[in-house]
This record gives sequence, structure tokens and C-alpha cells, in this order.
Amino acid sequence: MRIVFLLVPQVHLLDLAGPAQVFSTVRDLGLGYELHYVAEREEVPTAQGVPLRAETRWPRLGRGDLILIPGWKGARFGDHGLLTGSTRDRIAAHHAGGGTVASVCAGADALGQAGLLDGRRCTTHHGLQDHLAQRYPAARVVRDVLYVVDERVVTSAGIASGIDLALHLVATRHGPALAAQVAREMVVYARRNGDAPQHSAMLRHRDHLSDVVHRVQDVIDGRFAERLPLHELADGAGVSERTLTRAFGEATGLTPLRYQQLLRLERAEHLIGHGATVEAAARAAGFEDARMLRRLRDRAKAGTAAGTPGGRPL
Repeated sequence: MRIVFLLVPQVHLLDLAGPAQVFSTVRDLGLGYELHYVAEREEVPTAQGVPLRAETRWPRLGRGDLILIPGWKGARFGDHGLLTGSTRDRIAAHHAGGGTVASVCAGADALGQAGLLDGRRCTTHHGLQDHLAQRYPAARVVRDVLYVVDERVVTSAGIASGIDLALHLVATRHGPALAAQVAREMVVYARRNGDAPQHSAMLRHRDHLSDVVHRVQDVIDGRFAERLPLHELADGAGVSERTLTRAFGEATGLTPLRYQQLLRLERAEHLIGHGATVEAAARAAGFEDARMLRRLRDRAKAGTAAGTPGGRPL
């Protein structure tokens, strides 16, 4: 997969560095990612004063590749960010050919210039949302969210939200377990969701700094359909069962078994949503029979109706 970062003068370093760190970590974990940095001129001044050098020739892109435009410094859209017609055409053509385009902060303006925001939901930094709505009246600006996905057009809010956007793209392509691993490598444990009301338990219960618990979660994430005795998890983490149970509860509000059940339930719900029977979904997710799955589904529905916070088990 090729990731092309399109750099505009006065680019914000964190808008660029956050997503670049996510994708380079995926590459370092052994996946075939290529990162490219292109601009209309080789020398790219940044908002923080560190000059960057970029390529002016674009790599050949396919349907599975991504163009990402980090934001730049400016009081309103149009400052420093006006692109040439050929650059706008490249962005539009990549999307038309089945590729994905994304932006951080003011980078949404580049997608607007390419004609990709009309009729689509999008977002940007909270200080620029009014400008975005005025500049592209056919766009549907979603306010006060971290990122929005609409037909392979992905827009995010300001600065650090680019990390959330990139982790979402990794989770979409490779699954939430890899996204959790990347976030852990980056010491970014609070993986925040975009505008959806729910997100994977693999990410939802990772907003802590306990290395022991993260290592145990890594094991459960990869083997949640198997039987995982507490003593085996504790031995693997190098702690006692009592210590693990206490640490896991303090970090997540759950026991290891409850966490494993949540992952099994989410997997089963996914399979049922794609046409599997309850019995088949139960077997695939690791339940001994469908009765336990039905009980957990009923409890989860009751918790949702009662407004149970944070997906905690009843």
C-alpha cells in the first residue's frame, strides 16, 4: 500500500507526523507500506519553522492506495493552500478510480478544491468549521467530531486527530488488533472514535497505561475464541492471578474473562450481521453453545436500553 502525503506550504508538523508515525509503524511491523511525500515545490516551509523537502513527482497509485493531505497554518481557507489544477485533478482522479483520500484539519480545503466534498459529510478543525461550510455550501459539515468517513473521503479535525484517523484506517484495512498494537507502540493508548456511537472493545478498553494489562489484552485479542485460563494469562504476564485480576480491573473496569466475552460477542454480532445463524456465530466466536451467546446478547441489549456507560458488562 502506498501512502502519499501531499504537503502544502505552512504545513503543521503534527498534522503530518502523527499519521506518518502510524503508517511507518505498520510498515515496521512487516506490512508492505510505502510512504511518499510530494508537493508542488521541493522546498516546503512549515508552520513551526522546520523546512521540509518533498518530491514533485507522484508515484503511480492504485485503488488500494491513500492520498492524505495534512493541514496548514492560516486564519481561514485559501491561505497558503491553493493548489494548481493538475494537483486537484490528481486528487480527484485517484478517488474516481476507487482510491481513498483523507485530510487533517485545514487539509479538507484541498479535498474541497478537488470537488470531493459536495454532497458529502466532512469535518475539520473546530475553528475552521464555519469557513468550510461557507466555502463549500454543498458539503455537509459535521461539527465537533474527530473524523468522518463518507465514500472513501475521510476528513478529520485538528492536529492530533490525524492519529485517530490513521488508526481508524489501519483498523479498517487490517483489523482493530493491529491498530491496537500500533497505538501501543506509539504509547497512544486513548484511541478515540470518530462520530460513531460504538467502536471495538479492542480499542475501547485500551485507554490506560498498564503494560502488564496491555500484554494480556494482546494475547486475548489474538486468541479470544480459545479457552484462556486465568493462570495461563497470569504466567504469560509474569504476575500472580490475583495481581492480574486487580490490575486488569483497575485499568479496564473488567475481568479478563469479561473482556474476552465482549470480544466474542462482537465477533458473533458481526457474523450474524453478515448472515450467519446464531448457532454458527456462537461456534466461530468460541462459545460452547448458542445459549451463552443469546444470554450475552440479551444482557447487552438491556444495557444499551438502560444507557449502560462505556460498554461495561451488566
